[in-house]
Amino acid sequence: TDDAFVEAHTIYLSPKISGQIVELFVDDNTAVEQGQIIAQIDSKDYQIAVNDAQARLQKAQADFNSSKSDIDKINAITKQTKNDIDSAKSKLEYANSDYYRYKNAYKDGSVTKQDLDNATKNLEVARSQYLKAQEALKASNNELRATISKKSSKYAEIKRLKAQLDAAELNLSYTTIVSPKKGTITNKNVEIGTWVEKAHPILSIVPNDCYIIANFKETQIANMKKGQKVIIKIDTYKGKTFKGTLDSIQRSSGAKASLFPPENAVGSYVKVVQRVPVKITFDEDITNYNIVPGLSVVAKVRVK
Repeated sequence: TDDAFVEAHTIYLSPKISGQIVELFVDDNTAVEQGQIIAQIDSKDYQIAVNDAQARLQKAQADFNSSKSDIDKINAITKQTKNDIDSAKSKLEYANSDYYRYKNAYKDGSVTKQDLDNATKNLEVARSQYLKAQEALKASNNELRATISKKSSKYAEIKRLKAQLDAAELNLSYTTIVSPKKGTITNKNVEIGTWVEKAHPILSIVPNDCYIIANFKETQIANMKKGQKVIIKIDTYKGKTFKGTLDSIQRSSGAKASLFPPENAVGSYVKVVQRVPVKITFDEDITNYNIVPGLSVVAKVRVK
């Protein structure tokens, strides 16, 4: 068929962030390699965002570490407070026992009123120390719960700030625009100083791995299958043939109208001829040839 054309999966390259182009390393028809730097967007604002995210993350981590240290200190105080409660409880039990002993002894005249007053005072002091130790434990537990909550909050904040830092660093990396594939630059519409918008194409890259879409008649494809060899002739290169392989047959067709019988025949009518697109790949390196999308091709498939 001569109803065939060179095609390629053209890449429309768009920046992932907005900004001003400060460096440009390509022009139309420049050949580029995969990963090659194409342009540079002004990175100052994005670097500031990274620095700010790093500072906030460092502060949150410092607060988190401080909370961990505070929890260790409070745990130590709590342990000591519990020991103080045990000691105060023992003293209270002893003072209480002493008080009743002196109270009974005072009734039968064995001790003086001063001895009973001293025992009463000692009981009140012991009871006060016991209640004070319990209040201290309660306050320590409350402080511990608050500090643990603060630690959990700081941990959640650290995770959030890490995500923000990752996003800021990713945006910073996007200021360097690189080629996703080997190919040739076309349709460049930016210069140094141009403000570019996120997701708005700034140029196209035509990959080197071109292929052919050949439209065969429905009567021709019955014996066609993947892997069959193809002879390719391109109008640009007269007398030159290229080798190819049938890659796939499209599962749909395009109808084209033609007159049948010929126009001068009596009772002519329109017959619809179905054309089925067939994808053909090159078997040889075509880098040294100017084979670009849109070129007309004649393709012959060897079905036997």
